Amino acid sequence: MATLDDIAKMAGVSATTVSRVINNYGSLSEKTKTKVFAAMKELNYQPNSLARSLKGKKTQLIGVILPGVGNPFFGQMVEEIENQLFNKDFRIILCNAGNDAKKERAYLRMLIANRVDGIIAGSHNLNIEEYQKADLPIISFDRYLSENIPIVSSDNYQGGQLAAQALLASGSKKLQIITGRNRPNSPTNDRLNGFKNIIKQHDLQLDLTEIDFSATPNIKSLKIKELLAKKTIDGIFCTDDLTSLLVMRQAKNLNISIPNDLRLVGYDGTNFIQDYHPELTTIMQPISDIVTMMIDLLLKRIDDPECQLEKNYTLPVKLIAGTSTI
Repeated sequence: MATLDDIAKMAGVSATTVSRVINNYGSLSEKTKTKVFAAMKELNYQPNSLARSLKGKKTQLIGVILPGVGNPFFGQMVEEIENQLFNKDFRIILCNAGNDAKKERAYLRMLIANRVDGIIAGSHNLNIEEYQKADLPIISFDRYLSENIPIVSSDNYQGGQLAAQALLASGSKKLQIITGRNRPNSPTNDRLNGFKNIIKQHDLQLDLTEIDFSATPNIKSLKIKELLAKKTIDGIFCTDDLTSLLVMRQAKNLNISIPNDLRLVGYDGTNFIQDYHPELTTIMQPISDIVTMMIDLLLKRIDDPECQLEKNYTLPVKLIAGTSTI
């Protein structure tokens, strides 16, 4: 492994000069910087981020805590986060928290111990007290973590309204919403609230079924099959697209025609859905804009820990019409 002395010898400068170049300290000529960077590249030298952090320097590392990248929504979000941060000379440490609060706590402690510059978190676990005690910049996606952690989300209430309006416009009157567990203070609860508000205005009844986000596709499919077999439903709103795809499959197995017998609206509108299942009417979240906002707020907090930020930042959604509604 190359050392500062190795870099200095190849560049024809002192080890102190190499250190100053790496830490961007003091006045140095472009010629000197070029020689040092060329030597670093030749010897494949990587500065020790932790050592720099101990001297009060940034590590250029951002922790990202999400439920997992198997879901197309979070997979696309992670890709966008990595790309945008890379262009700003940051690297990410990705932590898959899943549905395991103990695991999330361990990851959070690990990120703090490694002195990351900040964290973007969008976990589905509840009551992680460490977020309230963490002394570093944190931005949340769509989840309440602590009073002092800003939340960035899409307009969930608007999304629920758009979904209801699409189903009503298609002629649906016997409506069902399939959602994950309602979580205290979670912005995603507003998908249900927005949907209910529109349905109430039309004096229609609404049935609600909760299926845990972390349930396996097989478990979700069994519950959906039971729901479709027992009830007369002509319109369903699923608060995520993957559940909508399971509804499509079970409806086909039960010879329920979409959209003739049943209209369907999902939520997320990822590139995967638009490319491979354009038949699904869905509410599209602006993932790129959400990520841009989270990163912008996080970098503001990194540069100025005392800067005042709002508690909530909400970005608009839009309906993408497919053939699952008429």
